[in-house]
Amino acid sequence: MNTSSQQLKQRYALILQSMGEGVYGVDTEGCATFVNHAAEQLTGWKESDLLGLRIHDFHHHSHSDGTPYSSSDCHVYQTTRDGIDRHIDHEVFWRKDGSQFPVEYTATAMINHGEIVGTVIVFKDISERKTAEANLQQALTKIQQLKEQLQAENLYLKGEINAPFNSAEMLGKSPAFTQLLTQVSHVAPTDASVLILGESGTGKELIAHTLHEQSLRKDKPLVKINCGAISANLVESELFGHEKGSFTGALQRRTGRFELADGGTLFLDEVGELPLDLQVKLLRVLQEGEFERVGGNQTIKVDVRIVAATNRDIKKLMEQSLFRSDLYYRLSVFPLQVPSLRERTEDIDDLAQHFIQRFNKKLGKQVKGLSSGSLKQLQQYAWPGNIRELQNVIERCMITNTQDKLDVNLPTMATTATKKNPANTPITSLAVAEATHIQQALNACNGMIGGKHGAAALLDLPASTLRSKMQKLNMI
Repeated sequence: MNTSSQQLKQRYALILQSMGEGVYGVDTEGCATFVNHAAEQLTGWKESDLLGLRIHDFHHHSHSDGTPYSSSDCHVYQTTRDGIDRHIDHEVFWRKDGSQFPVEYTATAMINHGEIVGTVIVFKDISERKTAEANLQQALTKIQQLKEQLQAENLYLKGEINAPFNSAEMLGKSPAFTQLLTQVSHVAPTDASVLILGESGTGKELIAHTLHEQSLRKDKPLVKINCGAISANLVESELFGHEKGSFTGALQRRTGRFELADGGTLFLDEVGELPLDLQVKLLRVLQEGEFERVGGNQTIKVDVRIVAATNRDIKKLMEQSLFRSDLYYRLSVFPLQVPSLRERTEDIDDLAQHFIQRFNKKLGKQVKGLSSGSLKQLQQYAWPGNIRELQNVIERCMITNTQDKLDVNLPTMATTATKKNPANTPITSLAVAEATHIQQALNACNGMIGGKHGAAALLDLPASTLRSKMQKLNMI
């Protein structure tokens, strides 16, 4: 080699050595002919370790997951064979110490007189770029999740607008009701789980609203789910959400009630209707604060306060192995017993007056109050449907009332003289009669709807049909 050629080679070598990127030179067999200082620093392999040896076996022998990377698939070797330049940014190089790093490299063929004599590989560590890309993707995923959650919350809250919280039924000065409100004021500011117990129609949902409104979570959503009004195979999806395609009909991912209630309160109405397998999953969320969507494997953490309610005898359900005792103790950190209307007859006057004012606006009437004797009738009635039944009675009587005072007519309180003459017995509407009959069945079954000993079986109806009827009659 003449002096000028040697000088040119030395100049090129100096240029390559001064580069910040790693540079390898390989011959047609893939053996190292040149290694610059940056390559040594990036990989830990010295030039003396590699010269004359196949580079692929040292730093390009497997993928990031450890699976073998055949030299026949190597882009460097392919360039050595076909002379086509290649740019790669989705592979890893392995260091001498056994660690790896994401790499971006170009493979350029060296051609002399039309013949491929080797390949030059210029590479750099792109760990920071990959980390930034991963962080960006994670942020975008989080933004998408928040967007979906906001959309779900918006859809849920739009539905709630039509059923706003009304504190009217919280009226009352009776000792039983005053004691309840005192207990609510004590537990509301805490994060303790609350189990609200009471007959149908006593206002358990209103108590749940009051607990939320008086809590530190009042600026976050109160999310409700009626565990008895949803078929058993859909309750899990409603609670925890589901991924697209997780079951037939799951056409898109759905956010569950737990996610919607994150930071706020989740009200589990009719919790006594939950199937046993879902009781186990609910218990896990209460214990660990995390769950997975149906069909998903991503663990979702939530901060939710639980308020549950039931008209069932939970202790009897536990004796029958229909309700888990560990879940009961988790839910009933602070139990609240809502008194029946029979236990707070002193409040009937205030409640009746409020309903009269409400239905004056709804029906366009100007009823001033109860007629003489009506209050006594109301206070002597047993009220199996509680406040909900009182509301329905007031509305029904106001529809037919033409006086400035409301005459309340309770058919079940017929006098002895009337009973002797069935023809004079006032006839009630079919809806009221049906509601009364259903309530009697519920009372006989201790509030149980489904199961062998439930009201549905007693009435010879499917449990879903009975729940549907009760919803139409405003009994749930």
